[in-house]
Amino acid sequence: MNSLPGSPARRRHPLATALVVLLALAATGALYAVLAPGPTEAATSTTARDPVEEGRQLFLANCASCHGINAEGSSDGPSLVGVGAAAVDFQVGTGRMPAYSSEVNQVPRAKVLFSQEEINALAAYVASLGPGPAIPEAEEYETDDVDEAGIVEGGELFRTNCAMCHNTIGAGGALTEGKYAPTLRDVDPKNIYEAMVTGPQSMPVFGETIPDEDKKAIIAYLASVEREPAYGGIGLGNVGPVTEGLFIWTVGIGALIGVAVWLGAKSS
Repeated sequence: MNSLPGSPARRRHPLATALVVLLALAATGALYAVLAPGPTEAATSTTARDPVEEGRQLFLANCASCHGINAEGSSDGPSLVGVGAAAVDFQVGTGRMPAYSSEVNQVPRAKVLFSQEEINALAAYVASLGPGPAIPEAEEYETDDVDEAGIVEGGELFRTNCAMCHNTIGAGGALTEGKYAPTLRDVDPKNIYEAMVTGPQSMPVFGETIPDEDKKAIIAYLASVEREPAYGGIGLGNVGPVTEGLFIWTVGIGALIGVAVWLGAKSS
């Protein structure tokens, strides 16, 4: 029996289903445009992220294998509880950490593997585990306000407290058991300050032993040493009379002995 004109069966078009789907998609898109967070809300959400949690994730991915999941330490790395943010900024910011091996006697300075933002997040996480030295502010290590008298005083302080390991001009030197005091040439002043307050590797901690003003004077002295001009000749590391005397004995006296032997052989 044929359907009458205007009946429901007659009105059902083959594209009706596709039209309904298109209308539903359009409605969904309109609702999303109205309800989705705007650029300001997204920026606020990004700014509000927790640096401690971000640092914890970085720590678990890069540091926990040696220092333990909770930074409690292990046979391959010391505990980081209470070392402070400055220790993290020094070790990671100079490329010493993550260490390429736990078998070496001393980890050298190397290429930095993290951005400063990531280092700050790692430092925030470690700082949350226990009290310790904070990352210093610029005014604590910048030396623009240190005069000549301060530089002279810094040299005296350096020779009294640091020269036995780092040499009188910060050239570095050998220690026991395959360790060494690294050179202080071309080192960021912030890292020098952080080393004094955290005592990395074989270095003692000079937290309250050396007041902040004296730390700045020491940094200013090291900067003045780097600015000294080269006057020519063989510098021999510019480390003073020890290397100069050794050079005279090994080269100068050796040459005289050689000449004496040659003259003796020629006369005979």
